Amino acid sequence: MPVLQRKKKQGNKISLVTLLTGLVSISVALTVTILLISSYQSKKQALINTTLTLNHTSAIKMSHTIDSLIKSMRSSLHYSANLFSNTMSAEEGYSKLELIRHTNNYFNSITVVDETGLVRYVSPASIGTAGKYITTETAKEALAVKKPYISKPYLTVNTKRLIVLISEPIFDKEGIYRGVIAGTIYLQENNILNTIFGSNPTDELDSSFYIVGSDGHLLFHRDTRRIGEDISENQAVRKLIQGKSGYEQMVNLRGETVLSAYVKVPENGWGVVVVSPISAVYEQLNRHLTSILLYMLPPFLLLMLVVIWLARRVAKPFVSLADLVSKAGREEVQLSEGKQHWNREAELLTRAISYALTDMKKQTDQLAHDARTDPLTGLTNRRTFEATMQQWVEEQASFSVILMDLDRFKSINDTYGHQSGDEVLKHFAQIVSASLRSGDVCCRFGGEEFVALVSHASAEEAYQVAERIRHTLEVSTNPIGQTITVSQGIAHYPSHTDSAEDLLHLADVALYDAKKTGRNRTEIAKG
Repeated sequence: MPVLQRKKKQGNKISLVTLLTGLVSISVALTVTILLISSYQSKKQALINTTLTLNHTSAIKMSHTIDSLIKSMRSSLHYSANLFSNTMSAEEGYSKLELIRHTNNYFNSITVVDETGLVRYVSPASIGTAGKYITTETAKEALAVKKPYISKPYLTVNTKRLIVLISEPIFDKEGIYRGVIAGTIYLQENNILNTIFGSNPTDELDSSFYIVGSDGHLLFHRDTRRIGEDISENQAVRKLIQGKSGYEQMVNLRGETVLSAYVKVPENGWGVVVVSPISAVYEQLNRHLTSILLYMLPPFLLLMLVVIWLARRVAKPFVSLADLVSKAGREEVQLSEGKQHWNREAELLTRAISYALTDMKKQTDQLAHDARTDPLTGLTNRRTFEATMQQWVEEQASFSVILMDLDRFKSINDTYGHQSGDEVLKHFAQIVSASLRSGDVCCRFGGEEFVALVSHASAEEAYQVAERIRHTLEVSTNPIGQTITVSQGIAHYPSHTDSAEDLLHLADVALYDAKKTGRNRTEIAKG
């Protein structure tokens, strides 16, 4: 019988070239995916934190502006109240009010009301209330309290305007109460708030801001139709009503996720809210990822073409390279320096991978560096400072904290501009860095406030360091050509306290004492 030959089944086999190409392709794809995900997450958090910080800084600046404005308004009314302490003719009273109103432009209208509630003088005269008695409850309350007063928004009886009233009492030379002088801000018309804040440009994150009264009603908004609206249910406004200031991610009344910063105005209880839509952050992230892909795609496409071509020629060198690329993104990898492949093509591919990985590492290192340092001065940022201080506390190492605040820095910004102010900050940062040892830590704490951790130093030793910094700043040539001084507070761990939080508080109290006792001083915490 003929012997039947059993045919061996020939399964589908993957060629070595296909296998190598596939492995390299998958490894590269995984590497790119991991890098993109990590870059996306780190960039997202960095953008959110940066946006919140910038919004908070803007809110603080606007709060200070409003605070100064209200103080100036009150000061103007207080001065004007003295002018009307004596009775004068209607024509003379009107002339003085007109002069006051046009001189400072703080108020849309100014009214003088005597102690009986009779309107003696009013500017502009077109309001038509001169010679009449006040009728609104707000005006009556302002007259009754006999002290400085700021109202909540209310509608006037005659003109039906939504206004805020600010008043000062009038006393004659014998100290007898003679009524009030009141200035009004027309919230829905051109007013001092529009003049100061109406021209603020919108940034690339489409940030916006608004001002609310102590009861949650809008006092200023770019959309004038919303002025007077009750938004007390807004999360940021609720916190302002509770007396809180801060910044966080939250949902607004329209159900949109926003990055909000909210700061209370000390002088009158108003609040400033600066918001950026989270969607703008995601738009920036998408642009960032697109940029990364555009930079990474050509070299990786070239890499793949080279891999496919060389895989057909030689297999062995690519096995090691595929293994190398597959590890990228999971652990730190380095190509062996000085190692030469006998195959020229394999050598070129190795260099291409090295360039790609180096570029990725540079981007990652840059992100890590940005997360640790202050972009203006190059000093460590607050997060790094707090981590270092906490570590030293846990190690129970002896150290001192020097809290530093440049004196009258706001006037430097106002007089010489913010660019010169930035140069002053960098100048001071250089002085502080040069005054510390290599093991010490210097940080920009925020605005014009700096802080240093002096390791293994008592409060007295830290005092010498602080005085060296203070004296050097005072006598050094600086960007504005005028003497700049700094006030400093010192606290020591563990002699003053064994708590990191309390340590900063004590240093801050000492700094406040230095400011209170004349500035350009260094004070050591008591305790």
